[in-house]
Amino acid sequence: MRSSLLLLSVTVLMAVVPLGCRPEGEAPSVVIYCSYDQNFSEPLLREFETRSGIRVLPVFDVEAAKTTGLVNRLIAEQQSPQADVWMNGEFVQTLKLKQRGILAPYRSPAAEDLPPQYVDPEGYWSGLPGRARVMLVNTDRVAPEQYPAGIEDLAEPAWGQHQVSMAYPIFGTTATEAAAMYAWLGPEQALAFYKRLKAAGVRIVDGNATSRDLISSGEVKTGLTDSDDAWGAVKRGAPVKIIIPDQEEGGRGTLVIPGTVAMVKGGPNPEQAHALIDYLVSEEVERKLLEAGFCQVPLRAHDAAPDWLEVEKLRTMPVSFAEVFDQFERAQGEMRELFVR
Repeated sequence: MRSSLLLLSVTVLMAVVPLGCRPEGEAPSVVIYCSYDQNFSEPLLREFETRSGIRVLPVFDVEAAKTTGLVNRLIAEQQSPQADVWMNGEFVQTLKLKQRGILAPYRSPAAEDLPPQYVDPEGYWSGLPGRARVMLVNTDRVAPEQYPAGIEDLAEPAWGQHQVSMAYPIFGTTATEAAAMYAWLGPEQALAFYKRLKAAGVRIVDGNATSRDLISSGEVKTGLTDSDDAWGAVKRGAPVKIIIPDQEEGGRGTLVIPGTVAMVKGGPNPEQAHALIDYLVSEEVERKLLEAGFCQVPLRAHDAAPDWLEVEKLRTMPVSFAEVFDQFERAQGEMRELFVR
């Protein structure tokens, strides 16, 4: 009991941490709940604070929570909102918050040049640059003629037991990818694929970074991860190759997962929330996120995208965000039954 109280005290103390020293007086402030990695998002928030004179009070998630911790907090606070802005590294949980009436519409003028699929038609969220789901191969253990071309190739028994790695498909981007597979293939066919994957001996790990590290070390031959994790391995000189799945003519393409930013309904600082959202949706911040390596897929056309991704040729999975969201609950439940039971 004593340790639980201590943990609660630490959690409360760490919940809202100002980026800079709090000035005396009634300086305007804005509270943002942010599921982006702190090392990427904090410099951006600090820059906004310096430029605007608005105190930024961020609440960051932890990797183990996979965004759900902050989502549950927003749901719990719905009757008395504490946050003004929600910044999320994917879109499914943002659509969940919209469905629950936790977000407020705000059409940022900075989003006017975004492609329409990256702006909620009702104005409840705007897109941020995204990451792609990719396969990573250890080049010391896999010859080029053996490289997988698509995700379904990973279910081939020829890889051997525990030689393909993947994060639990009930959290984060791996769960979003499962829902996208349900939307594209249909639930029955998608579930059949994941059953083949399990039967072939896929190694289920705690996160995309762990999957990347197992492939980089050669402990497994290949597997799935996000483009930011994969690119990090390449930059460190690991013996790996990034393969963007299903890029052949007529292939289904890979899933691109954009970030999202939205306004919290009933938040205490709406004017400051507008200013922060305008900043985060700007082309300038998009470029900074790409250059920092957190994202690889731009929403606008500019030269900050990595050359290896060949964005202009990128074939993406032809499913809408709404279709993925509609399949998410079923996919997550069946993935939990298959891989966690």
